[in-house]
Amino acid sequence: MIAIKTSDLTQDFKRYANKVMQGETVLISRPRNENLVVISEQLYNELSRYKKPRYNAETEAAIKEARGIMSGKIHAKEYHTLGEFYSDLDSEEDDDI
Repeated sequence: MIAIKTSDLTQDFKRYANKVMQGETVLISRPRNENLVVISEQLYNELSRYKKPRYNAETEAAIKEARGIMSGKIHAKEYHTLGEFYSDLDSEEDDDI
């Protein structure tokens, strides 16, 4: 990784652009630690693939159900007692067996 100042980049953009295209990462140092990192589009695309977390099927189903409940497409279950809740949980476990 190469660390440079903003003025270095503006004075010799082509040089640093070529270094990035050769696989180098360029850190542009800015005031108040508001630094920037320059990478190639190819590397950016590779890193973007890992941006979205991947979940197992059960978690994906739970997320889908939660979104359905929030949007009103799925009616949320209601329980009047803790016993009703536990009873429903037990029946769901029995269905999984």
